[in-house]
Formats: sequence, C-alpha cells, structure tokens
Amino acid sequence: MGVLRDLRMLLRLPDFRRLLTVRLLSQLSDGVFQVALAAYVVFSPEKQASPGAVASALAVLLLPYSLLGPFTGVLLDRWRRRQVLLVCNLLRAVLCCGTAALVLLQVPDWLFYLAALCVTGVNRFVLAGLSAALPRVVDERHLVTANALSPTAGTLAATVGGGAAFVVHLFHAPGAGADAATVLLGAGLYLCAGLSALTLSPGLLGPDDLPDRPRVGAEVLATVRGLAAGIHHLGQRPTARQALTAMTAMRFCYGALTVTLLVLCRYAWSDPTDSDAGLGLLGLALGLSAAGFLAAALVTPWATDRLGTAGWTTVCAAGSAVLLPPLGLPFTPVPMMAAAFVLGVTVQGAKIATDTVVQTHVDDHYRGRVFSLYDVFFNVSYVGAAALAALVLPADGRSPVLVIALAAIYAVVAFTMFHVERPALFHVEQEEG
Repeated sequence: MGVLRDLRMLLRLPDFRRLLTVRLLSQLSDGVFQVALAAYVVFSPEKQASPGAVASALAVLLLPYSLLGPFTGVLLDRWRRRQVLLVCNLLRAVLCCGTAALVLLQVPDWLFYLAALCVTGVNRFVLAGLSAALPRVVDERHLVTANALSPTAGTLAATVGGGAAFVVHLFHAPGAGADAATVLLGAGLYLCAGLSALTLSPGLLGPDDLPDRPRVGAEVLATVRGLAAGIHHLGQRPTARQALTAMTAMRFCYGALTVTLLVLCRYAWSDPTDSDAGLGLLGLALGLSAAGFLAAALVTPWATDRLGTAGWTTVCAAGSAVLLPPLGLPFTPVPMMAAAFVLGVTVQGAKIATDTVVQTHVDDHYRGRVFSLYDVFFNVSYVGAAALAALVLPADGRSPVLVIALAAIYAVVAFTMFHVERPALFHVEQEEG
C-alpha cells in the first residue's frame, strides 16, 4: 500500500523521527494537562458548572493567548525553532509545577485560570514551531504523508496522555490531590519533551538567517506590521486563504460539538456527583475521535492524490453535514460516540489537507507568521463555538437547534469549496508558488 510505504520511508529519516519524538512527548503532556483542566473545572464533585460556565472557562483559556498568535509568529520567524521547542517545553514544566501548587492551595478560580493560561499560551509557540519546522526535515513530495502522520500521531499521543491522566484519577480520591497529581505528571512529561529537542541540530529547523533583519526590539515593536504582512501574503495565496477559511468554519463546528459532548457526559449520561463516570465517558469519546484521526491519516494521502486537497476537504465537509443530524439528534451515547469517530475522520482529514496547502503555498520566511495566524483562526473559532454553546445549550446539553445549525455550516463549507475557483483549487499543483 502506497501510504504505508511512504510512512516507512519517512520513519527512516532520522531528523523526521527526532522532530516526531518532540511532538509526541509535547502532545502527550498536553493530553494530561487538558484532562487535568477538565477534571478541575468541570468534573470536580464540588463544582456544578453550567454550559455557560464551561463556555466562559474555555473563553478565558483560549481567547487571550489566541490574540498572542501573531506575536509568536514574528518571533518564530526569527528564533531558532529547535530552541523554541526546548525552552518552551521546559518553561511549561515549571509552570505546571506552579499550577499544581495552586490546586492544592485551593486558590480562587481566576488565579487558577491565569496559571493555566500561561501553560496553554506557551503551547502556541510549540505547535506553530512544529508545523513550521516540518518542511525542513521532509521534502515537498512527501509533505502530505508527513502532515498525515505527524499531527495525527500527536493527537493520538494527547489521547494516550488523557488516558494516563484518567488512570491517575482512578488511584486518587476525587478532589484537589488527584488534580494536582495529574498536573505534576504533565510537568514531568513536558520536561522529557524539552530534553528530547536536544537531539536535533540547533540550526536544522530554521529559519535561515537574513542579513538585513532588524534587531529583536525593533522587530517585536513591528509585530503589527508583521501580522499585516502575513495577511497580505495570504491574500496573494488564494489556495491557502480558502483552505484556512474552510478549516476555520469546520473547527467552529467541532468546538461547539465538543462543548455539547462535554456537557452531555457531565449531566445527561452520568450522575453529576460521579466525576469518574463522566470523565470515563468523555475519555471514550476522545478515544474514538482519536481513532478517527488515525483513519484520516491513512486515508488522506490516497484521497488527496485523487481528489486534490480542496476536493478532499469538500468530501469531509459534506460527509459531516450528512451524518451529523442522524448521529447527533438522538443525544444518546452510542450514536454520539459514532459521531465522535466520524467527525474525527472528517475534521482531521480536512486539517491534513489544509496544513499541506499552507506549507506548500506560503514562503518559508512567512511560514511561522501564517501558522500563528492559523492558530488564531482555530482558537477564536473555538471561543465563538463556546459562546454559541453558552447561548443555546440547555443544562443537560441537548439542543437540536445547535446540531442542525452546525450541519448547515458544514454543508455551506462543502458547497463553497466545490464551487469557488474549482479548477485552481482541485489542481493546486498548477498554482504559482
């Protein structure tokens, strides 16, 4: 099978394996930390979080550091990406230790959110740096396969991390002690991720030095101009711009459904006083979604070879639009778990295609800024989904109106990707670099 052959070829590349190791350890740690956040904010027995409170917590955690995305891009295009992966993971290890202390001290929620914001904010540098560095260790011919393997493997690692966090909770009495132990596990894994970056050569991941580059202070002050330049560059790359727009809309839908699923697990499908039961259902849903990501990684290279990146995105969006109502509207565990798998396939399939389009249609010295903008679009759309969920979700998470509206958005994405500049989109290799 061609995909498996390409995967074996990629894994024979030592620098790709090293970069993949950094990603796996980083996202394994992310999975642990994310479950720790969910356990503390939503599933703690002493907390009764409404859909509005859950959405507000997501907004507090996501929106501020999303707005920092352009700043990370300007710095990523200046700093050695290997050093970013090293320093940021070590910093997250230290911040996690501080967050665990705050959990044990039972500080006010706003102080915990501030500490969590610092950990997740640093994550923007790591994920954008990993994406921007990938073309430095893989040639263009194998980028689709690399984008299928790397982020998907990272997502699977995050799922494993979430499972490890759940096991930690099982061996501790529910409460602050279990939450703090989980955060400390994340700290240890972040330390391992940082140390693994040392296996890469300092200059391997770029960016290349530019002789006329201004000093650090001047470039930081020029961040807004750098953002404008990144947006202007996207304006000159219609394939990348259209792919990012479609992916942002699909991310919005996925975010709203994630909030819905979280509330269903907490209040509709388990005893609200049994935090472990709710976490177990959420873990099962995340595991099925990760299985969908893996399926997408195997199918997407084959699909994009035959349909093009926009054609595959069209199929993913259309499939989501058709399957979401019958799977989502019953609001029962079995169909919703099936929806978690299906949407894992479609969302990750579209993301792999979008990553490849951005990497191949954006110049290297703009790539860090564009991937940081990509993160901004992702997280702002997720916050928008959380705000929508706060407005329409009832206390138990069952909202037919929301499910139908999200299916309609998927349908609009499919229609747009099929009709807008169809020849150029379906044959991206003919577009000028």
